[in-house]
Amino acid sequence: MATKVLVVDDAAFMRMMVKDILSKNGYEIVGEAENGAVALAKYQELKPDLVTMDITMPEMDGITAVKEIKKADPNAKVIMCSAMGQQAMVIEAIQAGARDFIVKPFQPDRVLEAVRKAVG
Repeated sequence: MATKVLVVDDAAFMRMMVKDILSKNGYEIVGEAENGAVALAKYQELKPDLVTMDITMPEMDGITAVKEIKKADPNAKVIMCSAMGQQAMVIEAIQAGARDFIVKPFQPDRVLEAVRKAVG
């Protein structure tokens, strides 16, 4: 059975890139969200195996969303997506429970490596 992924990013273009990389490699995209608040609701509704989560988003940022998702499901698997130069936020996200991080612009091999490690 394919690994189910929820893709979270406020930029539709970035969501499309992640979806494209993952769906071409056998992952099932079960949903997408444009901010952390929507991500939390969709996580509870869809119960994905993995979440790719942008850090900087309106309404609820990725770090807060990771904390809330981990509160609801301590076994949740989340990979953070960050722009260059966000090391402090990446560290905070890992401390909040994220499994790994990938840096924009996305390198398909790195995205797949992070996903495999997180769900493996």
